[in-house]
Amino acid sequence: MTLVADEATSVDENAMHGFDFFKIENFMNKKQRATRDKVRDFMVNRVLPNINPYWEKAEFPRELAMEIKDLGILGGLIRGFDSAGLDPLEMGLVMYEMARVDGSISTFYGVHSGLAMGSIGLLGSDEQRERWLPPMSRLEKIGAFGLTEPDQGSDAVNIKTTARRDGDHYVLNGAKRWIGNASISDLLIIWARDENGEFGGYVIEDPQNTEGLTIENIWGKIGKRSVLNADITLENVAVPAENRLAKPRSFKDVGKVLVMGRYGVSWEAAGVASGAFEHAFNYAMNRTQFGQPIAGFQLIQQKLVEMATEVSLMQLICLQLANMMGMKQMSEGMASMAKYNNAKKARYVTQLAREVLGGNGILIDNHVARLMLDAEVIYTYEGTNEIQLLILGRELTGFNAISPNFKLD
Repeated sequence: MTLVADEATSVDENAMHGFDFFKIENFMNKKQRATRDKVRDFMVNRVLPNINPYWEKAEFPRELAMEIKDLGILGGLIRGFDSAGLDPLEMGLVMYEMARVDGSISTFYGVHSGLAMGSIGLLGSDEQRERWLPPMSRLEKIGAFGLTEPDQGSDAVNIKTTARRDGDHYVLNGAKRWIGNASISDLLIIWARDENGEFGGYVIEDPQNTEGLTIENIWGKIGKRSVLNADITLENVAVPAENRLAKPRSFKDVGKVLVMGRYGVSWEAAGVASGAFEHAFNYAMNRTQFGQPIAGFQLIQQKLVEMATEVSLMQLICLQLANMMGMKQMSEGMASMAKYNNAKKARYVTQLAREVLGGNGILIDNHVARLMLDAEVIYTYEGTNEIQLLILGRELTGFNAISPNFKLD
């Protein structure tokens, strides 16, 4: 697909200047603003004019995605190994600015830089980090993260994929589902249990040419259509023993990666909501009916105020979550509360935005419909809202209501 060079978007450029009613920018330092502005410029000027045809065809925008390597944000919070070494607020702002424009690009980045690189950065040995992180930081190798299975979604602790030691290899058997980036990946992390019941992450190099490994993209998605998710089948797939991540032995270990993922998704949900609101606000200020802009009508103002309020509250939650992470005080429950609230409110805000645009709201040319469907995906992935409620409930009360047999091992 041919990209449009420097083409003006179909919306007034002021629509994407960034809504910030409570002046969160005042809490940013110079470096944080520069990171935000760099990502915002890329998303508004490169992605926004080009993403809709990819979304409609459910095609991965490889050329656009590869430009992310020039932004200096890959690896997120990881320091060293050619990674960005962002602080928590910068990391959140990256996810926010990407999602304001398009959830497919933000998911590609989140899977590669967060889940895949994050797993290696948090749970790999020094040798493993040195081997895999630098090329991933340069987007020479794309990462994917295989945890969810056809029958184990929220119940991922009970995954059925197995890893059996055979000499200097592990032999993997099982199936995975909804694995983002899998069909374009160069490094695929598969989570499995070994003969001792221990949880482990196994890095498959060159998965596209690995014997016994089948990757089939899932078609027919209503949201995040430009990021590729796949079904994976593993039949006696041999993985070198040194490719087992050094540190994880229980689900608690992979849970550390998932908590970081929920932090990013909380910002992502706020970004999707803000983008939809900004498009709706611009539309309401310029759309004339009955002789005046529709922003002058009480019922439209009510929708605008509802959206502005919810987006502001989402932003403030994210800001405080970044502060808590920076002080190493962010708990699992805090991340779940932010994800629960923001994912739920993103659905509400994007639906109101679609209402403001009336019939024009169902056209992806106006961007709101795409963001609304991205919000539907966010509501479920990185842990359903029901799971977030139960994680938070466990932290608040001390009682585990997820399942009487649930154990983090």
